[in-house]
Amino acid sequence: MYDILFKNGMAVTPAGIVQADIGITGGKITAIGKLEENAAEEIDCTGLHILPGVIDTQVHFREPGNTHKEDLNTGTLAALAGGVTGVFEMPNTNPLTTTADALQDKLDRAAGRAWCNYAFFVGGTGENAENLPVLERLPGCCGIKVFMGSSTGNLLTEDDETLERILANGTRRVAVHAEDESRLKERAALVAGSGDVKLHPHWRDVETALKATQRLLKLAHKTGRPIHVLHVTTAEEMELLAANKDIATVEVTPQHLTLFAPDCYERLGTLAQMNPPIREERHRAALWTALQNGVPDLIGSDHAPHTREEKARPYPESPSGMPGVQTLVPLMLNHVNAGRLTLERFVDMVCHNPQRIYGIKGKGRLETGYDGDLTIVDMKAERVITNAWGKSKCGWTPFDGMEVTGWPVMTVLNGVIAMRDDEISGVPSGKAIAFTEK
Repeated sequence: MYDILFKNGMAVTPAGIVQADIGITGGKITAIGKLEENAAEEIDCTGLHILPGVIDTQVHFREPGNTHKEDLNTGTLAALAGGVTGVFEMPNTNPLTTTADALQDKLDRAAGRAWCNYAFFVGGTGENAENLPVLERLPGCCGIKVFMGSSTGNLLTEDDETLERILANGTRRVAVHAEDESRLKERAALVAGSGDVKLHPHWRDVETALKATQRLLKLAHKTGRPIHVLHVTTAEEMELLAANKDIATVEVTPQHLTLFAPDCYERLGTLAQMNPPIREERHRAALWTALQNGVPDLIGSDHAPHTREEKARPYPESPSGMPGVQTLVPLMLNHVNAGRLTLERFVDMVCHNPQRIYGIKGKGRLETGYDGDLTIVDMKAERVITNAWGKSKCGWTPFDGMEVTGWPVMTVLNGVIAMRDDEISGVPSGKAIAFTEK
């Protein structure tokens, strides 16, 4: 007898999309197929697609230090509402997550308050480089994160000597924000006092991103350290990374796949400001071409909220970043329905590949023995994304008013329905994600 049985859904499995029932017992998937056994609870999923629980591998939940923007409770609530069952949270908090004590503090804060499952990056710095082999293996740590260019927070590694030390210490894949800090400093005067956010992609231009990615790849090959290049935005980087898949995996964001300059800045002003920036249509088109050719491996939201008041500051004093964890699934399902990628490819990028790239234990696949985390979606549902729907503490989304086709209708966490038809139930029951030893 199953604890819960999901009947008649279209299951997106590693072998393809098949009509199947999914039985969960004790929080684990125990059977997939045509199931006739009894269950304590039975859910009819006719007309719905059942995905493995979606994992967002790049979020900034601002706790500790900036909890007026977001915290671990509200950020994970937004994730759950958007069909996301697991998140990897970034280390540019205050204090920075660069020590075992700081990591444990985040784990303690998340326990009993997180609505979805979670893991935390440790920031790589010159001060902790030699300790990274130990830090990256601590429970609850998903890996090491490096900022080559300054963004929100004070975590910055701008010189090659320090970056090489970080890459030379440890074995797990290192996630990197690749913008060249020296070029950013050289070009800062181009936007100082301008008040014109349309200049954001001019300041943080293609060369700023490309130069950093070139430096990063050179050091990755020198040290033999696998890297993950976050939020890639340029056609030139995609061409370079396509030739370096032996050492690098690649992330794209829904924002860079959906918005383009100058349109987004004209419509949204500083709400569209993020790092690296939203660029012109030729770059968006290049990201889609690369995605269709298999270059990007992951889609992460880079959820990075700020308050409306902070965003209202004149550019470039306005902070970079936008919320995104709750809109990741509906935005990408809308792209699936528009024919830009298949549902199977989407699941690869937010379920199968996170599991493979980061060595996640028991999540990211519809297979027996895996955890009962499911994202159940209605591919035909026509909805409008609104600020009112959002659960983030910041209270806004750049996609307010956008009509989409495809919507998360149930989020199942550890075998329990935690969100159904936009209603959250139960109590925060997220757990720390575990990783393999490889």
